[in-house]
Amino acid sequence: MKSTGRVYLVGAGPGDPDLITHKGRMLLARADVVLYDHLANAALLDLAPPHAERIYVGKKKSAHSHTQEEICALLVDRARAKRTVVRLKGGDPYIFGRGGEEVEALADAGVAFEVVPGVTSPLGIAAYTGVPLTHRDHTSVVTFVTGHHPEAIDWGRVGHAETLVIYMGLTTIREIARRMMENGRAGATPAMAVRWGTRTRQQTVVGTLADIADRIEGVGMKPPATIVIGEVVGLRDKLSWFEKLPLFGQTVVVTRAAGQAGEFSAKLRALGAEAIEMPVIAMQPPADPGPLDRAIAELESYDWVIFTSANGVRFFLERLDGSRRDLRALRGRLCAIGPTTGKALEALHLKVDLIPAEYVAESLVAAFADFSLEGKRILLPRAAVARDLIPEELAKRGARVDVVEAYRTVMPEVPVWNLEHVNWVTFTSSSTVNHFVALMGVEVLRGARIASIGPVTSGTIRSHGLQVDVEARVFTVDGLMEGIVEAGPIYS
Repeated sequence: MKSTGRVYLVGAGPGDPDLITHKGRMLLARADVVLYDHLANAALLDLAPPHAERIYVGKKKSAHSHTQEEICALLVDRARAKRTVVRLKGGDPYIFGRGGEEVEALADAGVAFEVVPGVTSPLGIAAYTGVPLTHRDHTSVVTFVTGHHPEAIDWGRVGHAETLVIYMGLTTIREIARRMMENGRAGATPAMAVRWGTRTRQQTVVGTLADIADRIEGVGMKPPATIVIGEVVGLRDKLSWFEKLPLFGQTVVVTRAAGQAGEFSAKLRALGAEAIEMPVIAMQPPADPGPLDRAIAELESYDWVIFTSANGVRFFLERLDGSRRDLRALRGRLCAIGPTTGKALEALHLKVDLIPAEYVAESLVAAFADFSLEGKRILLPRAAVARDLIPEELAKRGARVDVVEAYRTVMPEVPVWNLEHVNWVTFTSSSTVNHFVALMGVEVLRGARIASIGPVTSGTIRSHGLQVDVEARVFTVDGLMEGIVEAGPIYS
């Protein structure tokens, strides 16, 4: 056998990107090549390294980007180039996913491979629609069948399965239902069709075997969808949970920097929303690190160090680590403008002496009312562009304030985004607003609701002639999210 790379057939799960296996995530993180199909959530591609080659090999009805033979040839070719290849397949590779054919081609070519199972779509649909495929009171048998060619199935035998799951049967369900009823299955049997199961755009149509085809046509449901027939469908009203989440069906744009959006996006998804990350801002070290270096050189002389963001903490620490000094030189008290900034300091095992009641500059200045600042030295490492209220007001009270650039915000190169079906756009700083408008213009925001993290950001939004629909009462991303939830369901 010739020395080659290795191919991993990885089940991407039913749609929710969090449902991929841990092993699947690890393999994507070290992939050189990813071949992905139409049903694999595109968000999973972000788990692959930036250098990884990404090849779409999806197949929709009457629209195949590659033939099966071409896909197999690509797998063999990339593996023979000694690359680590992940073949990312929706659901599970071996359940109506043609994974067996691809593995056979790899075996015939002498290419090493592994198969990583995934959550197949009916299992995800069962969990996310409240319809268990098995239930002691209703069924002990589940049958999986493909609906591509109804004439090839013995419906007299298969059609009487207590729970019947039909893959790829949306366009043939009328014929399937007719054949099942002709073979004795009761027309009153509960039936359900689910499109984009486990995703925030999950669409569910419930009826009976006799009318499910009419109901599907009535709402214009399109593939891909999976159909479940059986008494267990009747449990949906009682056991459904996903479609009852407060942000189910909502699409929320997160404009934070790429490295900071993940936690916010995860919280939104946990509430049923689809989070689209559009990083319109990026953080970079200061253009001139000299002032920050000089401040670090005399760090023990400062009575206070004020941090106005977690970014300020991070970039300050990176510069400190690059110097000949360390945190032992930090002798002054610490002030953090909010809990997120405070947690960034506490992660360094530092105690925060002062956090203002509200997380804006005005409140920070007010928080110093009980402290004598006459003759005190204060270090304020912050973004290159920021309001001057803090240093000006503290200087009026006799403090000597050294404002140094710890980092700067820049506009990254971004793709062209389609916001046609977006419900919310969130802004967490004035910089995200200004950068978004510079990149996309204001017109794209006219059809979406706008959520702001606080009054300063809201002022910037309004300066562009836009309306703020929600402003967080607590100026954090959690407060921002709570405001969106309280606004109630809004559909584009």
